Amino acid sequence: MASVRDLKRDINYVLGDIIEAVYIWELTNPDKDTKKSQAIIDDAIETFDELIVKVNDPSVPKAEKKAHYKAVNAELETRGRKLIDKINAL
Repeated sequence: MASVRDLKRDINYVLGDIIEAVYIWELTNPDKDTKKSQAIIDDAIETFDELIVKVNDPSVPKAEKKAHYKAVNAELETRGRKLIDKINAL
């Protein structure tokens, strides 16, 4: 991982793209109910908030920061995939 700034950008871009995909789905399916899609957007926003808090956690010892950031990156990947699967299930 290059830097904390890159990790924050990755979190922003991945979850932003997921939200954008939901909006595109809503626009292409105007006759469908949007409760499930809005729930996906809410989950993406909640995921964003939780991951940013973890990245900015000052209680992580300096010696463990690299492993901590890798864990946050892995969590971003797994939670992002779950959200994408939910979009595909719409």
